[in-house]
Parts: sequence; structure tokens; C-alpha cells
Amino acid sequence: MSILMVIVAMMPLFWAFEKRKSGVRELVIIAVLTALSVMGRVIFAAVPAFKPVAAMVIITAIYFGAEAGFLCGALSALLSNIFFGQGPWTPFQMFAWGILGLIAGLPGLRQTLRDSKAALIIYGILAGIIYSLLMDVYSALSYSEDGLGRYLVMVAASAPYLVMYAISNAVFLVILTGPIGRRLERIQKKMGMEEGSGGAGR
Repeated sequence: MSILMVIVAMMPLFWAFEKRKSGVRELVIIAVLTALSVMGRVIFAAVPAFKPVAAMVIITAIYFGAEAGFLCGALSALLSNIFFGQGPWTPFQMFAWGILGLIAGLPGLRQTLRDSKAALIIYGILAGIIYSLLMDVYSALSYSEDGLGRYLVMVAASAPYLVMYAISNAVFLVILTGPIGRRLERIQKKMGMEEGSGGAGR
């Protein structure tokens, strides 16, 4: 039931992206960013909780909007789990990474994240916390007894991973946002894309 609820919660966001008048060029760029996210997770597979996925999702959202950020996050989880294993945790990962992209792409926040490195680092840290807490919901729901108590136990047990998620997000955002962002800006300017509006390729 919890998995079904997560899937149902994601459907309006996929529908919102589908209704956008996204051009082929924009879709191709988002697909490339998603592929980089997946590759990054695979490359850093040997380092627990130290992955560039959230950073790539946030970068996608900053330059292409909330719906694109959600799509990148959800697909990153779905596609990378082809390598890491699909299971009932996949919809929760899709939702968790997708939400991070959705929030980062909100009109009032995305420009701040582009203009301020401090804001970017703070959001990266918060994103690590949010992701860990959301995935602990899945872990707690895997047990049928003592839901709240089990959740608190899971949060405490996953604290080292939470810290690592937060640190890795901040590190990858600082390293990747500048070079990737400059290239995305040049592409958007060259192709006449309206950032996050779906105006590309009309």
C-alpha cells in the first residue's frame, strides 16, 4: 500500500512534465544529465552514500525547472537500479530524489541557488538530510510493528549515512555546478531556450 501511495503521488508530477511544451533539444539535454547522474552513481558504487546523484538532479532543476528536476531524480533512481537492483525501495528512491529536484527548481529558489554558492551548499546539506529521512520511512514501513518507534530507530541507525549524504551533496555541487552550469547556459543561449519554460525546440 505504501509503495502504491508513492507511485500515485508521483503521477501528477510526471503528467505536469508531459503537459509542458518541451522541445526535443531540451528533452535530449535532460536525458544526458540523467545519464550522467546514473553513471555517477555507478562509478561511486564502492563508496557508500557518497554519490553525485542529488547534485545532478539539483543542477538539472536549477537550469530547466522543477518538473525537469523531478523527472531527472525519478529516472536516475529507476535506471541506476538496473545495476543496483530493483525492489520495493525503488519507488521511494524515485520519489525522494525527485522531490529534491522539484524543490530546487521552484521559481523562488532556483535563481538563489544559481547566484549564491552558500545557498547551494546549504541546500545540498538539507537535500542529504531530506533524502535520508524519506528513505528511513521506507525502512520503517518494511516492518509491521511499532511504526514510529521503528522509524526513530532507523533514523538513529542511519545517522552516519545521513551525514555522508549531506557532505557528498555539498562537495559535488561545489565541484560540478560551475562547469556544467556554464555549458548549459551556453547551450540555452545558442539554441534560444527559455529556461525551465519548455520553450526549446519550438
